[in-house]
Amino acid sequence: MKRALLLCALLLLAAATEGLSIGGRGRCLCPGSGANSLDPKLVSKIEVFPKSSVCDQNEVIATMKAFGEKRCLNSESKKVKKMLNNLMKKRSSRKKRHNQKAVHN
Repeated sequence: MKRALLLCALLLLAAATEGLSIGGRGRCLCPGSGANSLDPKLVSKIEVFPKSSVCDQNEVIATMKAFGEKRCLNSESKKVKKMLNNLMKKRSSRKKRHNQKAVHN
């Protein structure tokens, strides 16, 4: 009888805690707001994660060329926004040039 009661209590506890988020913020990748600026020459990759059901903020994560270290950037910073816009422009101009070469060949 005691085992059955203990088993029921454990199942109820597991069911109650399954839907709770950790720390109230969800499962964001960045613990804080992140850096306001970063030298783009030191970055090998930038990832942008939009708000989702598990994290209530936009996240920008830069992977550094040296050692592959990942750093969080403040998605609201003017410098970070400018850096992202410049990268998007550079990327779209590369695609245009590539498409023009493919058409002329």
